[in-house]
Amino acid sequence: MPVAVKITVFFLAWLLLWLPIAIPLGIVLKWNPFREGTSAAQKLPLVASLYLLAPGILWGAAILEDQSFSVYGFVWDVDTLQSLGLGWLLGGAGLVVMFLGQWRLGWLQFRSPVTALETSAEDAASSSVLSSGSIVQVSLLTLVLAFWISVTEELVFRGFLLNQLYQGYEPLWAATIASLIFALLHLVWEGQENGPQLPGLWLMGMVLTLARWVDGGSLGLACGLHAGWVWVIASLDTVPMLSYTGKAPEWITGIAGKPLAGLVGLLFLLVTALGLWVLHF
Repeated sequence: MPVAVKITVFFLAWLLLWLPIAIPLGIVLKWNPFREGTSAAQKLPLVASLYLLAPGILWGAAILEDQSFSVYGFVWDVDTLQSLGLGWLLGGAGLVVMFLGQWRLGWLQFRSPVTALETSAEDAASSSVLSSGSIVQVSLLTLVLAFWISVTEELVFRGFLLNQLYQGYEPLWAATIASLIFALLHLVWEGQENGPQLPGLWLMGMVLTLARWVDGGSLGLACGLHAGWVWVIASLDTVPMLSYTGKAPEWITGIAGKPLAGLVGLLFLLVTALGLWVLHF
């Protein structure tokens, strides 16, 4: 079966299995993917229901191809866990350094977590989230979600998808196509608002592909990096401790406050790729 057909069948099967859950859930949440973006309150239940199906779909794909689930690059062993932890530290610390650099340049300002939490609680949309627990509890919950989302996405895009594309394309082309699909599918949740981030999301996919190569085909390092990035960004969104001062244009710091939609975010990913390359050699 041609590679393109197998990939299409995989995503269609995943979608068809999800629709009986997504349609009633979307009605309850009043979600219209064709008209507007997705709010946090809508996105979490939808993503959770979709990603809960992913392991089963991946397992089924492996069985049909007479392969072990480990072919996707993720095995629960000591080496994978070490790579996972290392990637998480590198990803999280890297973002912290990036934000501190912008703070030193006067491009953004920090608020204490307590002040940020009190300010956010004044917003009805966030108060329901923030009033349910302390900053530590929110951070731990975000950490768990970050690992779950990251492991799932890496298994799908840097695991199954990349493996399939390797069968029909040279490694660089396979990585390029997989990263493009990864970036475009983010439009499902954010709509046109996510447009400025597409180049950054594509580059992010390429860096995570490099992380798998550096880790000898294992997804541990890629999952860790991805989780570190998601955790820091999601934590800052939940407890908004920083705000941009406007001293630098948005195309540098990130359009609409999204790091991947700015030059700084792209440079951060390139520096991360360079660090991975050095780590390999």
